Amino acid sequence: MVVRAAVLPAVGSPLEIAEIELPEPGPGQVRVRLAAAGVCHSDLSLSNGTMRVPVPAVLGHEGSGTVVSVGEGVEAYAPGDAVVLNWAPACGSCHACGLGEVWLCANALNGAGAVYARRSDGSDLYPGLNVAAFAEETVVAEKCLLPAPEGVPLDEAALLGCAVLTGYGAVHNSARVRPGESVAVFGVGGVGLAALQSARVAEASTIVAVDVSPEKEDLARAAGATEFVVASETTAKDIRALTGRQGVDVAVECVGRAVTIRTAWESTRRGGRTTVVGIGGKDQQVSFNALEIFHWGRTLSGCVYGDSDPARDLPRIAAHLREGALDLGVLVTERIGLDGIPAAFDNMIAGKGGRALVVF
Repeated sequence: MVVRAAVLPAVGSPLEIAEIELPEPGPGQVRVRLAAAGVCHSDLSLSNGTMRVPVPAVLGHEGSGTVVSVGEGVEAYAPGDAVVLNWAPACGSCHACGLGEVWLCANALNGAGAVYARRSDGSDLYPGLNVAAFAEETVVAEKCLLPAPEGVPLDEAALLGCAVLTGYGAVHNSARVRPGESVAVFGVGGVGLAALQSARVAEASTIVAVDVSPEKEDLARAAGATEFVVASETTAKDIRALTGRQGVDVAVECVGRAVTIRTAWESTRRGGRTTVVGIGGKDQQVSFNALEIFHWGRTLSGCVYGDSDPARDLPRIAAHLREGALDLGVLVTERIGLDGIPAAFDNMIAGKGGRALVVF
């Protein structure tokens, strides 16, 4: 079948909206008609070469939709089932999986290197981050799917596949925010908005949102921020002023820039915890001296996919959604078509808006 998709022809090249040829699902595969796909900063990182991807590729990894057909041996899903795409399925057999750290699975992205479709000229196409969600339909391995939670609009459920699992996991799994603790979230994009809501769910006391754009204050407060700080050279000092000159207990960095990581660390109290979610380039070098590491006793840790196990965490998130504690609609600042993805990339670069949602 021929479907429309946003194709990355080469790293650093503009996306092309084109028709591609999808095969019928083979053994263990499922064909999905997309309802929606979120435009994530990781897609931008893949397109500009910060993260590697075989090309030409169809990007998009945060999606939801309906099963159209299944291949031989597929038992968990049937045509008509509502699903969320799982771009990082754990293999269950590598060292990380053996430790229960499925978010670090060594084989999670193996599928991204396999040809999954053809361009109109017959050339190969690869699925960016396994699932190729920037298309009307996709074909994925059965393990790249999760059942869509009941009671959640299918288009908004796309956000569960990355932004919400990452933001929620950063707060609850990585930083392990406790009731009454103070939290600062750096970067009010899709993941940052999910982290702000998750800090509220964790019953944090003071929740500080930090962003370069003052226009994001209302968006941040709607997501749960009690305070808003416009990023500047005095950000760490400003945050300490809001917390009795101590600093916050936890900082969640969702930007991936050296200066932001350093500022987030400086914004925490003595003994505080900083979780780095943002994906930065190799040129982003962060420096610390040995004395300050000893004196402040702070913790700085990386966070992959929110340290999430989707099978474990998605039902927990769904329960919060049904209770009204989480609101996916707050994350979405624009609904677009496939041809709106390049402009959504530009908005991310400019620091504008929250999550752009491609609705099919």
